Amino acid sequence: MKKISPSLTLLALAINAFAIGSTEFISVGLMPMIVNTFNISLSQAGLTVSLYALGVTVGAPLLTILTGTWNRKTLMVSIMGLFILGNLLSAFAPTFLLLLVGRVLASLAHGIFMSISTVIAADVVRPEKRASAIALMFTGLTVATVIGVPLGTFIAQHSNWHMSFVFIVVIGLIGLIATSILVPKGLPIPGKINLSGLARIFTNKSILMSLFITAFGYGGTFAAYTYLTPILEGTFRFSASTVVIILVAYGVMVAIGNSLGGHLANKNILPALQKMFAALALSLLFLFISASLASQPLGLIATLLLGLFAFMNVPGLQLYVVQLAEKFTPKDITLVSAFNIAAFNVGITLGSFVGGQISKGSSVVFTPLGGIIIILLAMFLIRLAQKDQASKL
Repeated sequence: MKKISPSLTLLALAINAFAIGSTEFISVGLMPMIVNTFNISLSQAGLTVSLYALGVTVGAPLLTILTGTWNRKTLMVSIMGLFILGNLLSAFAPTFLLLLVGRVLASLAHGIFMSISTVIAADVVRPEKRASAIALMFTGLTVATVIGVPLGTFIAQHSNWHMSFVFIVVIGLIGLIATSILVPKGLPIPGKINLSGLARIFTNKSILMSLFITAFGYGGTFAAYTYLTPILEGTFRFSASTVVIILVAYGVMVAIGNSLGGHLANKNILPALQKMFAALALSLLFLFISASLASQPLGLIATLLLGLFAFMNVPGLQLYVVQLAEKFTPKDITLVSAFNIAAFNVGITLGSFVGGQISKGSSVVFTPLGGIIIILLAMFLIRLAQKDQASKL
């Protein structure tokens, strides 16, 4: 049988990542439409983001443990099948409750996909190419931010929000077909995961603190980002068509920020993360000031700056926890990675919940302030981690 090119396998993973990245944040662009369709509050509509994140939080470690003995290709096909089912339910949900059920099903697929796709990407290439392979696979997520979410929002504005989920289903089907053809059958199977690893992970102070840094540092953005479309339309008075263009520009800034973040975090990760979080907090403060003034020019600049700094920290947060796992629990690197994915989504849940409560109690204008408080917690924990490192030298 002809050997499958690693580049084609990575392409299949990237297509799946594009589909999954698109569905993760699609409801950010659809929020006003979902509110109108189901006659619910903005904070209730925010559950489409926070419950999705909660599903990833649970799904990443739990399903990684339960599927350790599965053939990797079979597992990937099953993951995309679950993803498609969840988005089909969301697309045709007659009630808000069923929309949330569909979101949770898709989120479970998301969680385990992120846990194993990086391992597959590393397995299909030579050791010296692993970092580049993982980066290529994650390109799908970046492209989803730049193209998928704005395109989904555009589709909704010119038809209805249901068709945005249909669009994601079509991308998911393409990913499923690509997986069935381009992912090799004979990939290494981790086997049954030793649950004693849980004890090793959660009794290690450094790893545990890193998970909290991930949750707070990544999650602070979502207090405001979850409600970015209502802020752009309701506070800054941008038209719906202009919002789509702004979201594309926001996605481009995210891509630039991710690239810069990876470069900056190559050395001295904790100091680099501290600076990134400080810049992110300042960008949220600028967004609050701009929204308070209801200035469109300032609002545009603030949104682009938020895009630049929002996810700049992701490469550093991922690299930091893997380095700690290699140092303290080398047998549990996969499981630690799964829990870090869970921590990212704990952060999304926390941030979107805080933003929802703020918008419910006062106004979406104040949601950036909630994000700043969460990020300051991450900065405090980094300071503690730095002191801990210094004491061991």
